[in-house]
Amino acid sequence: MTTKAQALRTILVYGAVVAAGTFALEWLQFRFLVRTHALEAYVALVAVAFLGAGIWLGAKLFRRAPAALFVANARAQETLGISQRELEVLTRLAAGESNKEIARRLDVSPNTVKTHVTKLFAKLQARRRTEAIQKARELGVIS
Repeated sequence: MTTKAQALRTILVYGAVVAAGTFALEWLQFRFLVRTHALEAYVALVAVAFLGAGIWLGAKLFRRAPAALFVANARAQETLGISQRELEVLTRLAAGESNKEIARRLDVSPNTVKTHVTKLFAKLQARRRTEAIQKARELGVIS
């Protein structure tokens, strides 16, 4: 063997011996800990078991079915006369964005967004944002 291989072998053997010794000491300390605090150790094990069972059971019982793909009601959109830009604004309103956020995202001025919102209120016969969003969802214009 070459000196590099011998040195590597010596390092690996030494590392394995130190790791085995450390493991043995930790095991002895763990056994001592379990003996002195047996009740707490058992309670902790039962708690971990129930936690795992709860997570598993929750995942099984409350699994949601994949949501159906939303298809917008184009006929209602046409009947109401909602333009494509107004539909974009309405979608952003439903996402909870403010006029400024919508303006930044659509690269228009906040006044333009206010105009679109006003027109949407008139077309959906609504007085508030929440009412407009609710009516648009009932008609199937937005999801």
